[in-house]
Amino acid sequence: MAKLHFLLLFSLTSVSFCYKPVIIVHGILDHASDMEDLASFITQAHPGTNITLVKLFQELESFTPLWRQVSAITATIRPVMQNAKDGVHIIGFSQGGLTTRAILETMDDHNVDSFISLSSPQMGQYGDTSFLRPFLPSIAYKDIYILFYTAYFQNKLSVANYWNDPFHEDLNNEYNIFLPVVNSLNSSKFFNVTAKEQYKKNFLRINNLVLIGGPDDGVYLEDTFGLHSLDERGSLHRYTFSGVHHTHWHGTKKVFVEAIEPWLT
Repeated sequence: MAKLHFLLLFSLTSVSFCYKPVIIVHGILDHASDMEDLASFITQAHPGTNITLVKLFQELESFTPLWRQVSAITATIRPVMQNAKDGVHIIGFSQGGLTTRAILETMDDHNVDSFISLSSPQMGQYGDTSFLRPFLPSIAYKDIYILFYTAYFQNKLSVANYWNDPFHEDLNNEYNIFLPVVNSLNSSKFFNVTAKEQYKKNFLRINNLVLIGGPDDGVYLEDTFGLHSLDERGSLHRYTFSGVHHTHWHGTKKVFVEAIEPWLT
């Protein structure tokens, strides 16, 4: 009887340390250490979890063009994935969530179980953003496309890569080297049929997509990169929270408990 009790206790203890590793990608103008509050929530809820805070493109370096970020971060997190035979979870905050999606689309050997997009501009950004205002050119936001939709800014500034001006879609499709590509839009000058199918196949390797932030904008219905497919198989999960400032998402316990923790098993 004592032996059985010991084996049961050992089994339960072992299970508590079998959580999948978690990779966290910070947002624009953030430092990796800014994600330590989120990491703390995870370790409190799931002791023993191996957490990787991506320490690349911090603070002003976060303005690095996104394809360069995708390449470097992929190289950094690949060993983490290779050492996790049962897969990993990945959380991308703000710009980091969009970068993460591009990684999942272009990485055909990833083993991500849950991808948690935390207040990320998955369909791009348009309009004023208070915390970015000091860093962007002093030009009216309605006219900033004149700069952003040029080869120069596309190759110099991450925000230009996901600036999505609804009044100048033609220029976006002609000059934007990132957002229309990861969204697999046929109208993009950089559209590639072969790449589109592979990107979608790679993205659908995930088991769960968790979208946290504002309400869904309905664009996924076209299934350009797999959102509708995830929704149909019950793998798309959306959460909306009011009263949370953009920079507070990763440090809000309610958001973690209700929308993140359930998907880190």
